[in-house]
Parts: sequence; structure tokens; C-alpha cells
Amino acid sequence: EVQVVESGGGLVQAGGSLRLSCTASGFTFDDYAIGWFREGPGKERERVLCFSSSGGTTYYDDSVKGRFTISSDDAKNTVYLQMSSLKPEDTAVYWCAAGAYYYCSSVYNYWGQGIQVTVSS
Repeated sequence: EVQVVESGGGLVQAGGSLRLSCTASGFTFDDYAIGWFREGPGKERERVLCFSSSGGTTYYDDSVKGRFTISSDDAKNTVYLQMSSLKPEDTAVYWCAAGAYYYCSSVYNYWGQGIQVTVSS
């Protein structure tokens, strides 16, 4: 069974850092690209980045470029989203999702449960 589980959310002050984890089961990151999404209060869900391990590519939305970085631990089948210089507008529920393909696309089939990140001013 393909599954992704997020962890690591919480409350942080503006300017601080937080690391989210996305642990996969039933597949490896060579199989499917991983997307991180978020939905802030009163906003639509948006993709903040996509990571393709076998494709060797990572795409960052302009809103997080230079502040968020992705890394992976293949032994743990886990992808990490390191968020730095956090702003109140980064407050959102964050989801990790596995794409339909090994490369980044607009199709994501498997979603985690979502995790809250709150940035206080």
C-alpha cells in the first residue's frame, strides 16, 4: 500500500525555522516525484515545491525560493522540507503527496494527512 505521512509541524516565530518530514511506504522516491503543498487560511491549496529524485530536479515556487530546501534520506525513505526565514504568510496546513510519475507533474495520487504550521509575528 502506497502511503505518505508528514510530521514535524508546529508553532514558530517569524524568522525562525522548522523542518517537516515526509515518510513514504509502499514505494521509493525513485518511483514517484514528491510534492509539498500548503493551504493557508482563506487561500487555495498551492504547490510549494516538487522533488524528483530519479529526475534529479527540484522546483520551488517563487514564494519559498531561497527559504525552503528539500533533502532526502533514502535509507529512511524520507524527504525533509527545511523551512527557514519563516513568515506569518507561511502559516498553513502542509501536505506531502506522491506524484503519478517519477517526474514532476500536476498529478498527485497519494496524499498525507496534512500538518499544521503556524508562524507567529
